Amino acid sequence: MSTSPTSVLALLLAGPLQAWGAASRFSRRTTESAPTKSGVIGLLAAAAGIARDDDAALAALAALRFGVRIDQPGTRIRDFHKAMHPVTGKTMPLTERFYLADAVFVAAVEGDHALLERLDAALRSPVYPPFLGRRSCPPATRVDLGLHRDAVLEDVLRTVAWQASPWYRRRHHHPETGQLTVLREKQPGEDTPADTLCDQPLSYSPAHRRHALRSVVTDRVRPPRESAHHDPFDAFSEDDDL
Repeated sequence: MSTSPTSVLALLLAGPLQAWGAASRFSRRTTESAPTKSGVIGLLAAAAGIARDDDAALAALAALRFGVRIDQPGTRIRDFHKAMHPVTGKTMPLTERFYLADAVFVAAVEGDHALLERLDAALRSPVYPPFLGRRSCPPATRVDLGLHRDAVLEDVLRTVAWQASPWYRRRHHHPETGQLTVLREKQPGEDTPADTLCDQPLSYSPAHRRHALRSVVTDRVRPPRESAHHDPFDAFSEDDDL
């Protein structure tokens, strides 16, 4: 039986800091090395104005097939966070928080074209502003990277232009050996070795936030043709003395 054509919505996730936690608890808030499905679906849900406790609306977004390409891995850094209780004024426990600095990713979701068209419009005029895993991590540029009709996740992540910073592309572009890592969900019926990650969102409700395990396949792709986007710092050579 033939399946209906799918479309793919691509997103550019780039900023000074990002944090994509999948197993953070208590006072130690870690980050994965790439955006999580829970984080990206949460970004889309916020842009569309979906309430945190609207599990029915979330289910349609969570059913989208997800993948991400690591265009510029960034650097893992650590910070410490201190806060006061908003009611009692007491000092909260000191938390240790990890971030990815200067990282760039291309994320993509695959599914029904009408749904992705609505999400694409929401990214262009979001109800709630997007952030890269945590509210303290705003994106450096617009998030929407294009809606691809009648496409599949693997093809889009293989062909969307390499979004890394110009200095990074100059330093790391090796036509014969250079490869980018792609982390994607399996296709239905696919028999490929996979890892598991607990980032399949079931509910964002503060009262019962829940996630499930998800199978993640690792691929390698050649860097596509370089992006033509403008970087204001490109005028400075990486070897310039400032």
